[in-house]
Amino acid sequence: MADLETIASKSDPAVQRIADVTKGSRSNIKTTLIEDVEPLMQSIAAGVEFIEIYSSDAAPFPPELLELCEREGVPARLMESGIVNQLFKGERKAKTFGIARVPRPAKFADIARRSGDVVILDGVKIVGNIGAIVRTSLALGAAGIVLVDSDLSTIADRRLLRSSRGYVFSLPVVLADREQAVDFVRGAEDMSLAVMDAHGDLPVRGLGDLRGRLALLFGSEKGGPSDPFRDVAAATVTIPMFSSTESLNVSVSVGITLHERTQRNFAVGR
Repeated sequence: MADLETIASKSDPAVQRIADVTKGSRSNIKTTLIEDVEPLMQSIAAGVEFIEIYSSDAAPFPPELLELCEREGVPARLMESGIVNQLFKGERKAKTFGIARVPRPAKFADIARRSGDVVILDGVKIVGNIGAIVRTSLALGAAGIVLVDSDLSTIADRRLLRSSRGYVFSLPVVLADREQAVDFVRGAEDMSLAVMDAHGDLPVRGLGDLRGRLALLFGSEKGGPSDPFRDVAAATVTIPMFSSTESLNVSVSVGITLHERTQRNFAVGR
């Protein structure tokens, strides 16, 4: 492995580039900061274009990441720890991080071209839950995710990148309003909508018997699914549980539901 150049001056253009990316008030988001080894490696594997990747000189550059950078032609440098501390003053300090160009936003057509079920999150706003759902959806064969009323303006949100461990770029994640999402479901001839509901008619285990493609709608724990989705639902589905438990975390519900669909989704995904 080649010796790496070390950034030792705050006047290096890379330092200003990182400082700009960490500002929370940017209106035009063309680049993003991706932190930690696993998210960096997953993002590179997903084809995300990196401007450069850095590691603090206080810690060795992870060899597996450096090898991947060399193989994929991603520039990599060290950065003096004092500069790193100044850049991330007052927040969590990553030892390894990179600046990447934000990929074009995913579209409904990107999901439609894939064969697995679709996860629709209606009013789910906790980014940690969304990130966990991204990872679960990818692992269990979903074609993509539609985020409705999530309060996110981009999937390149640093919080989502952390909570998804970088997998958010590995399947289509579409930001949409409620009307757009309902129109997508209505216009898909090969897909029907199943709404998860505490008082649904079909037990979740019954989803495994349904052969067609499904859009699986999950509402927030407090609000539940909204009326526009109920109006176009082909089925309402419930996860049986002890009555003393009010509800399940939405990311847990997604995992349970998709697990019942793995036989179908794995078969069409091969």
